[in-house]
Amino acid sequence: MKFKSVIILSMILLAGCSSRSSLPDFTASGYLADRGAVRIWRKDSQQEVAHMMTVFSPFNGDATEITDYNWQAGKLVSIERHIKGAYPDDVTLRFDQQGNLNFMQRQLQGRREAVSADAVELYLFDAQRMLKISDALLSGRVMLKQGHWLANGEVKTCQGKLEKPALDDRALTNIAQRQSRSRIPVSIAWLEAPEGTQLLLVANEDYCQWEPKEEDF
Repeated sequence: MKFKSVIILSMILLAGCSSRSSLPDFTASGYLADRGAVRIWRKDSQQEVAHMMTVFSPFNGDATEITDYNWQAGKLVSIERHIKGAYPDDVTLRFDQQGNLNFMQRQLQGRREAVSADAVELYLFDAQRMLKISDALLSGRVMLKQGHWLANGEVKTCQGKLEKPALDDRALTNIAQRQSRSRIPVSIAWLEAPEGTQLLLVANEDYCQWEPKEEDF
């Protein structure tokens, strides 16, 4: 492994003021957390964030957590969180331009519940935290790529390009072991940064089937 996520996050958080002007409006980044991997897709408009989606994939279990954040004129206007798996949990929060909550709903195991004021504050805090992490990752040029693993070590990305990521032996062994148990090409997600390349996820599912596209985001 050519770099450690903790080191990268520390470095880019310290250098978070770097210019992002050369990046496109639609970007993808990510990082390794303590209990899983986080992928972040983001679209900016007029140099302000407009839409951000985060996907947390746990190392253990199937409780994938997908959160959509939407901003208008720099104001957070909605948060939608969907937890997939054995215990689905869906939360929707909407805010007016003054930041006041005007709609909330939680769908939990077939029933609807209100969202407590403390929980709303936690969702708002998490939105700001994830935005700061996204800013830092993009300032550090930590970029996410995904695609299907091919037999020669190349990857056909979700955009249809052929690439050969500079993964270390441990990552290549991990992919080879997963591929040996699958009849179809496995999907991988990896990070590229000036510090190096790091495998983020490898799975039998097709990441490209649900990877967001700029025109629909």
